[in-house]
Amino acid sequence: MAMTLDINGKPVSVQAAPETPLLWVLRDELGMTGTKFGCGVAQCGACTVHLDGQPIRSCVTPIEAVGAAKITTIEGLGGQHPVQQAWVRHDVPQCGYCQSGQVMSACALLAQKPKPTDQDIDEAMAGNICRCGAYQRIRAAIKDAADFGPPTGEAHADIDEAIVAASGATQRGAGR
Repeated sequence: MAMTLDINGKPVSVQAAPETPLLWVLRDELGMTGTKFGCGVAQCGACTVHLDGQPIRSCVTPIEAVGAAKITTIEGLGGQHPVQQAWVRHDVPQCGYCQSGQVMSACALLAQKPKPTDQDIDEAMAGNICRCGAYQRIRAAIKDAADFGPPTGEAHADIDEAIVAASGATQRGAGR
C-alpha cells in the first residue's frame, strides 16, 4: 500500500502493508537506522520515536495507525538538541544501543515538564532499558538539558512545535 508519512517535517512516500510496524518502514524502507530494534514487544524503549510529540514504541505501531500524524525520529533532532548536547557533556552512552530511544523519551519529558523532578524523570524513563546501567548519567544529562533550555533556531521549529503541542500520558514500550 502506498502512503505518505510526515517524517521529521517532510512528506515521505512509502510502500508497505498497513500492518507493517513503523520501525521497519523507517529502518528497512527509508534507511533511517537511528531508531533501534530491541525487543519487538514494546518493553525496552530502543525504538522510541515521537508521534505528534508523544513518545511511542515504533516496533508495535502499524503504519496504518500513524495517519497524518507527525513522526519525529532521532535523525530529526539534528544532533544539536539540548538533550543530545547534554548526553555528550555527561558522556552518557556506553554501548550506545539504547540511546536514541532514551534521548527521544527525555526530549518528550522536557517538552511536557521543562523542570522535571527525579520522580518525573523516573516515570518518563521507566520504559527505557539500558543494559549498561547508565541511568545515573542519563538522569544527570536530563537535568542538565532542563537547565540549558529548549533548542533554538529554524532547524528545530517544526519539532519543537509538535512536541510542545502534545499533551497526555506517554505510551510505554520498546523497539529495533
